[in-house]
Amino acid sequence: MELSLLFAQLLSLAAHPVWFTVSIVLFLVVRLQRRGWWRTRDCPVDLNGKTAIVTGANTGIGRYIAQDLARRNARVILACRSLERGRRAEQEIRRRTGNNNVHLRIVDTSSMESVRRFTEQIKSEEKRLDILVNNAATSGLKPSITSEGLELTVATNHLGPFLLTNLLLGECFTRH
Repeated sequence: MELSLLFAQLLSLAAHPVWFTVSIVLFLVVRLQRRGWWRTRDCPVDLNGKTAIVTGANTGIGRYIAQDLARRNARVILACRSLERGRRAEQEIRRRTGNNNVHLRIVDTSSMESVRRFTEQIKSEEKRLDILVNNAATSGLKPSITSEGLELTVATNHLGPFLLTNLLLGECFTRH
């Protein structure tokens, strides 16, 4: 019964002439712009001499981004919450890319104190920062409050990355 109701709703949307026309035009525009599949290996940009930080780089999209940056010869800092999972990702990325300039640093973006410690460590170790990918996030958790009095999901997904970005934009990395 649910499937037939869903099908009926989809059919009613497709039957509406405006929705149908907009959908076809959008499909054609996207298809004409793509002209085939994009593969990261096809990108010729060499990032040798560039430093990148990827938060949440131990899994999912963050891991693939970090791996692609490492494949392109960047110095990649995996900013992860878990030491164990971060180490596994670091070793795997080094093995797959042949880039030994992949390093793990621990940060928990739900903790503003952890973000501050992380940025101080980065500023003391790195001469420059060229790429920052704020990928770490969480979803589907029950509402809870951090030790700093912040809601966990908001702190992890918004406040932590905002603070991280602003602290890294300080005087240390504005001069190249």
